[in-house]
Amino acid sequence: MKFLLEVDMGDTAFDGNAASELGRILRFWGGNLRHYELKPGTGETLYDSAYRDVGRWAVVADDES
Repeated sequence: MKFLLEVDMGDTAFDGNAASELGRILRFWGGNLRHYELKPGTGETLYDSAYRDVGRWAVVADDES
């Protein structure tokens, strides 16, 4: 199985300091993973600090990407 993380760091999604915003997203979701069963099909939408949809994480089977 694979853990996939995709974050769109485009102009509208990361106003200000991109490194700080990405760090906040990674800390938040890294801490929340314990609440999920990590099996293929599990995943969530990622939001920036302004609650804009900026990506997704997902657990997929090895043959998916």
